[in-house]
Amino acid sequence: MPELPEVEVTRRGLEPQLAGRRISGVAVREARLRWRIPHAVHLLAGRTVRGVARRAKYLLLDCGDGHLILHLGMSGSLRVLAAGVAPGKHDHFDLELGDRVLRLRDPRRFGAVLWTEGPPEAHRLLAHLGVEPLSRAFSARRLHALTRGAKIRIKPFLMDGRRVVGVGNIYASESLFRAGIDPRKPAGRISFEEAKKLVPAVKRTLLAAIKAGGSSLRDFVGSDGARGYFQQRYWVYDRAGKPCRRCRTPIRRIVQGQRATYFCPRCQK
Repeated sequence: MPELPEVEVTRRGLEPQLAGRRISGVAVREARLRWRIPHAVHLLAGRTVRGVARRAKYLLLDCGDGHLILHLGMSGSLRVLAAGVAPGKHDHFDLELGDRVLRLRDPRRFGAVLWTEGPPEAHRLLAHLGVEPLSRAFSARRLHALTRGAKIRIKPFLMDGRRVVGVGNIYASESLFRAGIDPRKPAGRISFEEAKKLVPAVKRTLLAAIKAGGSSLRDFVGSDGARGYFQQRYWVYDRAGKPCRRCRTPIRRIVQGQRATYFCPRCQK
C-alpha cells in the first residue's frame, strides 16, 4: 500500500504539472471505488487547479471553490499523460486538462475520488487525523505526550493515523531500528529521551524514502511512471534471517496486529 513517502513523491511530481491548469472535463469509467465517485466531479470543467497539497495519504487538489480529494488505496497510481492516450483496463478516472490528463489507475479499486466544497481538513475522512510526522508540530514533547497512558506497543502506535499520520508498516519498522527501540515496547513506557531519538528517526526515514522515490514493492510508480528504490536501502524490513547491517545479528520477524514487524534483537532495546 502506498504510504506517506509514496504519496508525497506523487504530490511533488504532480504539482508543477497541474498548478495553474484549467480543467476541461472529467471522464469516469468506473465510479465504484472505495467510495462511489460523486456526480459533483462532472461539474469541475472550467475550474483551475491552484495547487496540490497532501494530508496524510490524501492528495488535495485546490480548485478554488472546493477540493478534489484523491487517495491511491492499496495499488493505485496517478499519472499525467498526453490527451488521447487510450485508457487501460484499470484506468478508472481522468481529470482532463486540455492537452493532458491526470489519470487514476487502481486495479483493486480501494482508492478514492471525492469532492468537498468545505475546508478539506473538516472532511469526515480527514477531521480525525493525527499530527503530520514531517511537520514542526511532530516533536519529542508532542510524541511523548501522545504516548502517555497508551497500552499498545510502540510500532502499532506509530501506525495509528489518529495519533501520527502516514507512518505505515515499512517506515515504522525502519524508524524504530534507527532509534534503537524494540517494536514490542509498550508505547506508554517510551521515555522522553527515547522520544527525542524516535522523532528525528521517523523524519529521517520518511525524507530518505521520499528522496529515493518511495518504495516499489508491487504496483507503486510515481507520476512519471518511475519506480521507487528505497526498498534497496531497508535496514530491517523484509530482511528476516539476514544479518543486521550494523551488528550482523540475524533480523527477526514477528507479527503485530496482523502485520509483519522486523527488528534487530541486539540493536533495538
